[in-house]
Amino acid sequence: MQNENPYPDWKKNISFFMASQAISLFGSSLVEFALVCHITLITKSGVMMTIGTLCIFIPRLLISIFSGVWADRYNRKLLIIFSDAGIALFTLMLAIAFLLGYQDFWLMFLILGIRSIGSGIQTPAIGAIIPQMVPTDNLIQINGLRGSLQSIIMLLAPAVSAGLLSVMPMENIFFIDVVTALIAIFILITIPVKPYKKEISIEKTSYYDDLRAGLIYSKRNIFVKEMLILYTFYFLFITPAAFLSQIAVVRSFGDEVWRLTANEIAFSGGMMLGGGIIAWWGGFKNGINTIAFSCFIIGLTSSLLAVPNFYLFLSMMFLIGISVSFFSSVEMTLFQKKVEQNMQGRIFGLIEIVATGVMPVGMLFFGPLGDIIKVEILFFICGILLIFLSIYIFFNKKLKQAVDMQVNESA
Repeated sequence: MQNENPYPDWKKNISFFMASQAISLFGSSLVEFALVCHITLITKSGVMMTIGTLCIFIPRLLISIFSGVWADRYNRKLLIIFSDAGIALFTLMLAIAFLLGYQDFWLMFLILGIRSIGSGIQTPAIGAIIPQMVPTDNLIQINGLRGSLQSIIMLLAPAVSAGLLSVMPMENIFFIDVVTALIAIFILITIPVKPYKKEISIEKTSYYDDLRAGLIYSKRNIFVKEMLILYTFYFLFITPAAFLSQIAVVRSFGDEVWRLTANEIAFSGGMMLGGGIIAWWGGFKNGINTIAFSCFIIGLTSSLLAVPNFYLFLSMMFLIGISVSFFSSVEMTLFQKKVEQNMQGRIFGLIEIVATGVMPVGMLFFGPLGDIIKVEILFFICGILLIFLSIYIFFNKKLKQAVDMQVNESA
C-alpha cells in the first residue's frame, strides 16, 4: 500500500535520488540555456523560438504515448538511467559536431528534439517512482523540496552558463553535460528501489491493453478527468509567459546577455522560494484551493508583465515562479496520492501528453502572433484568462469533493 514505508532508510534513498536528478538537471540546464540564448540573440525571432519550442515538446509528446505505459510495465529506475545515458550520448555527438565546425540551426533543433525524447521517457518514471520511495504523508514535503532543489539548479545554471559562454566555446558546455549525466547515472545505480506489483507480476498484458486501461481509468476517475481538462487550459494560457518572456526582454529592454540571465534567475528564484514555502506550509487543507490560488496569482502577475520598467518585469516573473512552484508541487502530490501505484506511470504519461501537446499548439499560435503584435498584449490577455480559470477551479465542487472523497478512502 502507498501508506507503507518501503525502506527504513527512505530519507537517505530519496536524498541520493534527488541529488542524482539535480546533477543531471544542472548539466542539461547549462546546455539548454546556452542554446536558447544563442538562438535568441542571433535571430530575435518569435518564429525561430517557435521552431525551437516545437523541437523541445513535439518529441516529448509523441514518446509520452509510450513512456507512461513503459513506466508501469518495466523497472522505472532503469528507464531513468537509460534515458539519461541516451541524452548524454547525443549531447556528446553534438559537441563533436561543433568541434568539427558544424553549427547550423537545424542541428541544434535536431539535438533538442532527441534530448526531449529522453526527457519524455524520464518524466513519467520519475513521477511514479517517488511514491515507491517515500511514505504518503511525506510526499508534499518531498515534492516541495525537490521543486526548490530544481529551482536552485535552474537559478544557478543560467548564470553559470552565461559565464562559461564568455570564456569557453559552446562545445565545452556540452562536455560538462555529458560528465554530469554520467555522475547522475552512477549515483542512481546505487539506490535500492522496491519493485511494485505490476513489475513483479507474472501476468503479461499487451502494451495496448495497458494503454487502454489507463485511458479508461482517467475517464472514470473524476479527479484525474477534471484535472486533465483544467491542465489543458492552464498550459495553454501560461504559454506566452513561459516561452516569450525572453523575446519581450530583448525587444523592450535590450539584448544584453545579463538581462536574459536575470529573467531566468528571477523566475527560478521564485520557484525555489515557492518550493520551500509549500514544503513548510503544505498548502490549504483541500489542495484544489491551493491550485486555484496559485493560478490566480500567475494570471494576475502575467497580466502585469507589460510594465515599462525592467526591474518591475523581473518582480512579476519572480512572483510567477513562486506560484508555479505552488501549483506543480501540489498537483504532483495529489496525483501521487490519488492514483493507484500501478497506474501512476500512465497517468503521468497523460499529463506529459497534455503539457507537451498543448504548449506547442499554443506556440504555433502565440509565436507568430508575437511577431505581429506586442507580446505584452498576449501576456495581458492570457493573464486575464488564467484569473477566470482560477475562479472556476475554486468553485468546482465536483473536483473538491473528489479530492476529499479519495482522501477519506485512502485514510
